[in-house]
Amino acid sequence: MVNRVRAGRDLTPKHWPHKARVAVGLSFDVDNETLFLRDGQISPALMAQGEYGSRAGLPRILRLLDQFQIPATFFTPAMTAKLHPQSIKDILSSGRHEIGIHGWIHERNSQLDEVEEYELMRRSLETLTEITGKKPVGLRTPSWDFSLSTLKFICDFELLYDSSLMADDRPYEILLEGRPTGVVELPVEWILDDYPYFGMDRTLAVRPYTPPEDVFNIWRAEFDKAYEEGTIFILTMHPHIIGHRSRIILLERLIRYIWSRQRVWFATHEEIAQFVRPAKEIT
Repeated sequence: MVNRVRAGRDLTPKHWPHKARVAVGLSFDVDNETLFLRDGQISPALMAQGEYGSRAGLPRILRLLDQFQIPATFFTPAMTAKLHPQSIKDILSSGRHEIGIHGWIHERNSQLDEVEEYELMRRSLETLTEITGKKPVGLRTPSWDFSLSTLKFICDFELLYDSSLMADDRPYEILLEGRPTGVVELPVEWILDDYPYFGMDRTLAVRPYTPPEDVFNIWRAEFDKAYEEGTIFILTMHPHIIGHRSRIILLERLIRYIWSRQRVWFATHEEIAQFVRPAKEIT
């Protein structure tokens, strides 16, 4: 069981494009209402919380990215794309950003049987392809919930990369039962996610709040070490969380800090994965 899905070879290149020292991949999980709909929760209060992501958070994020002319990847549940088609148009309008797969309705893969998981991934892929006009090449599983079958389906649908696992800070090739798959992993971490710092669980009345200044210091330190090691800095955010006013200021400050360093490559996850993808072994 332990060895079913494991980290293979480190894919950090000797050099990044344009002689960059580090690759920076900003990503946003556009969950919106799906966080609640997946559990059958339809309270107008919860729907409003999700709507904030598309109505207020996403426009602020896109304006900020336009200001610096940098790309990002938006992992989008298919149901979000169906509920908010204008958001998809807005994301794609600059020609810089990527849309990635993020489930059908932010379902938990480990709670599905193989047939259900396969079908929802297929429907998600087809829906995003139809809405965007381009087949997505990457996946971030909802809630980073990776079942024993997920990697097999990633291979079946010939996806380029995944961004859901946590075996390293560097890009790596994923192994399936000890065999190289050619799938690039762009690893994530809760340290580099806005939800643990700013999230709210209404059912438990728990609000784990970290001041934006403290979050900036953590993310800056993570970037500095990635820069020193010459690898990647992958940051996971959500429009309904980071898009609030005091937090978009935090993100702008971080981008300005990264931008001030020499030899930094801002790229989509697809661009990073294409650059580091392992060469096919000749057998």
